[in-house]
Amino acid sequence: MPALLQSHSTALAVVIVLVVVAMVAWALQLMQAAADRKEFSLMLAGCMVCSAAVGLAAVMVMTVTSADRIEAQLQAGGVSLDVISLPWDASVDSTRRS
Repeated sequence: MPALLQSHSTALAVVIVLVVVAMVAWALQLMQAAADRKEFSLMLAGCMVCSAAVGLAAVMVMTVTSADRIEAQLQAGGVSLDVISLPWDASVDSTRRS
């Protein structure tokens, strides 16, 4: 069963990469049309499509790379949010100790 899930996740990753490449190509076409026609709205649309492609790629990378680690942590006994240390926690702890 895990091999079947691995092949599905690989196929999904390839499809998402192709979608991201298509979105970047579309964004470049919009930006070229904006430069040709001197229209700001097309340039804005191209930037929005490109940022959506970057967001999709970032979510894909986080999903594909962290799924195995989360599963391993769950099998090892679970994930605890108590061990997470946020940057502002250190300053709060130091003011409480003073």
